[in-house]
Amino acid sequence: MADREDASVVEGPDGAFMSLHSDLASEEASRSYVDEKKLLRKTDIHVVPILFLVYLAAFLDRVNISNALTMGMPAELGLEGQQSNIALCIFFVPYIIFEVPSNVLMKKLNPHVWLAACIFVFGIVMVAQGFVKSYSGLLATRFFLGLAEAGIFPGSFYLISFWYKKEEAQKRFTVYWSSTILAGAFGSLLASAIGNMGGIRGLSNWRWVFILEGIATVLVGILAFFCITDFPREAKWLSPEERVFVLNKIENDEARGTPVTTKDVLAFLTTAKAWFGAIMYFSVLVPSYSLSYFTPTIIQTLGYSTIQTQLHSVPPFAAAFGFAVVLAYFSDRVRMRSPFIFLGLALLITGLSILITTHGKSHFSAEYAGICLTAMGSFGIGGMVICWYVMNLWGHAERSIGTAWMIGFGNCGGVVATFLFQKKDAPYYHTGYTTCLSMGCLCVASCAGYALYIWRQRKVTCATEEGGVEVEKVLYF
Repeated sequence: MADREDASVVEGPDGAFMSLHSDLASEEASRSYVDEKKLLRKTDIHVVPILFLVYLAAFLDRVNISNALTMGMPAELGLEGQQSNIALCIFFVPYIIFEVPSNVLMKKLNPHVWLAACIFVFGIVMVAQGFVKSYSGLLATRFFLGLAEAGIFPGSFYLISFWYKKEEAQKRFTVYWSSTILAGAFGSLLASAIGNMGGIRGLSNWRWVFILEGIATVLVGILAFFCITDFPREAKWLSPEERVFVLNKIENDEARGTPVTTKDVLAFLTTAKAWFGAIMYFSVLVPSYSLSYFTPTIIQTLGYSTIQTQLHSVPPFAAAFGFAVVLAYFSDRVRMRSPFIFLGLALLITGLSILITTHGKSHFSAEYAGICLTAMGSFGIGGMVICWYVMNLWGHAERSIGTAWMIGFGNCGGVVATFLFQKKDAPYYHTGYTTCLSMGCLCVASCAGYALYIWRQRKVTCATEEGGVEVEKVLYF
């Protein structure tokens, strides 16, 4: 297909070029020669699986340090006091700072180039982390891991949002978000297997965790370059009529080349929705990251060996995965997000309440149930919160800024989480559990505020339509 400088013009099925704004490009016309269900399946194959694999590898590498901390890494590197917490925290400094610039860069470049480069570099740094000899070396590799991963998560959500209608999006967002849940489960399983490799070629078992998972991530980066799709306008696997149909389906014909200016960013940050989204995601990520980084540490306090600790860390993440899938299915069926988010928050608060009040080996079952409920509540709704927010944004500019802003600000919760569960607080971790409970309550308040905001915006939309002005934006409650 020939390329045109005007992004609002695409090649029609008969070889002629037509405007996306013309009647020929209307959704009604395109339906006559596009099988929507077949195209949706085709889109699912090209968009979601490779992004899922990329972030599964990235998040697995990000949190595998939690497994290494229960092995011999602290003793071998001489980590003392809060040094392990600082090593966790420093990852988030470049990760938060560079998320908005990264989305702007991905908007200018092709996603398959940018995202593949990010995950490839991430894998190389992860392999290097397996050879660090000191605390300073660990800090350096953690910093560059955060820098390399900054573009992957917000960039992937940004890309997915331009391929699906609102009522199609939640299941796809959840599949992608579930990579973080499965990384927690698989990370512990892999660590339990790699834990037996201590001494091979003179390397400790925790070093092999970083090296082997890093090599796998490098290979994923190479695969990603060839498999990640670009935005609908540039995707080469779409036929001309399919391209027209997708662009009409998502009701967005803003060109990818439309620049994002500093004025756009500042204007967006003055809106109420910008801060609702940031606080919602921040408050749900504090308990999520706490579980990702400290579930093995918490379970180890119950007296388990290293291998048993890793194996007992799997079921909470498995339960969270199942819960997230069920919520996504019913959310898309009824085309609502907020009721299911509040259900997840109820489980989160219940689980944390159990963990605050129940301790010790004699109450293992109750405490373990509390961990599972907390995981289900936090991980189960994380992707839904993002989907609810991102799919209510409009256009390339607003979504590129809004997605990166929400995820960037929200990941400040990772900084908070890395200092919540310290050795001096074991085995009760009152500070950690009460902070997570407070964040759960903050998430309830911010989600309620955002739901009220959406309700008011829907009333404005309805009033505008009654006044005779056509409004195509449909906000999901």
